[in-house]
Amino acid sequence: MEEETKASHLSVVVDISPSNWDLSARGAPHNTYPLTLASFLSQLLAFLNAHIACRDENTLAVFGAFPKKSVMLYASTESASDWVSTDSTGNAYPPFNALDSMVVQRISAELQLIENSMEEEAPSSLVGALTKALCYVNRISLPPNPNSKAQANGFHPGVLPDPRILILSVSPDLSTSYIPIMNSIFSAQKLKTTIDVCQVYGHDSVFLQQAAHLTGGSYIFLERRDALLQYLMASLLRAMSFLPPPSIRKTLSVPTQEQVDFRAACFCHKKIVDIGFVCSVCLSIYCQPLPVCTTCRTKFPMKTLTRLNAARPLLGNKGGSSGAVTNNGSGGNKATNLGR
Repeated sequence: MEEETKASHLSVVVDISPSNWDLSARGAPHNTYPLTLASFLSQLLAFLNAHIACRDENTLAVFGAFPKKSVMLYASTESASDWVSTDSTGNAYPPFNALDSMVVQRISAELQLIENSMEEEAPSSLVGALTKALCYVNRISLPPNPNSKAQANGFHPGVLPDPRILILSVSPDLSTSYIPIMNSIFSAQKLKTTIDVCQVYGHDSVFLQQAAHLTGGSYIFLERRDALLQYLMASLLRAMSFLPPPSIRKTLSVPTQEQVDFRAACFCHKKIVDIGFVCSVCLSIYCQPLPVCTTCRTKFPMKTLTRLNAARPLLGNKGGSSGAVTNNGSGGNKATNLGR
């Protein structure tokens, strides 16, 4: 008998940084394929509708990363009364109409608040949205509660074997977000949740590359922004990208990363480093040898500090020495400890 396709859950984290979307919409020599926020949302909603249409039991949650805050824009577990929209049409499939109207209305409301604010725009809260997505995955994975609101609406937690998170980013890396992102990666691994990343605008993200690689997901840099929907669903080589759940990706041609940038951010100055020094006790990373670890207060031998300081000018050429972490450009690191 043919095996039944299992239900799947998808949480989407959307980076809504007004300044970066303004840059993405401008035509410039370095921006051959401009993409506006409105066009992006239109293609994204088509992809989300495709996920819902794949199976009736599929579930979806959408989180928006705005400056200084993150907001849940949509969740399948919300009651049908929350789906009512003044823009509803008789010919629209109700779940599609609910998804489209709720996401657009809530994004518009948040952008209006940002426009009315006199404060300088802050970086988008991508880590906050990712954390909420992981908390949501953890909540729906708990054993079902007969008295819960979701259970009353026909939603059954604990039966979704393939939870995954898709991050759509337009912002550069923030060195201060390195530790929270790494903690999110560990949480995703514990929850057996795949993290996929699509870098829509800007340069490659070092931290999000690591998130996708370490959780078994796909990382794609959007070279043709006018073909976003094709990247999300199927590339020009008919290789499935983000639509299939992890359980069936092993039978499909899924984009893989040839190289992964494993550089880290130091704990002292929060900057991305090519060569770092690691505490032998708590594994904190520093851009220079320190006599005392600022995290766990471990004291290091003076002989080790003297040797490392003397070798620092040579580390970049020789690939590192005791206590150093180096990135060789192909994803492989070498490390020994400060405490030795």
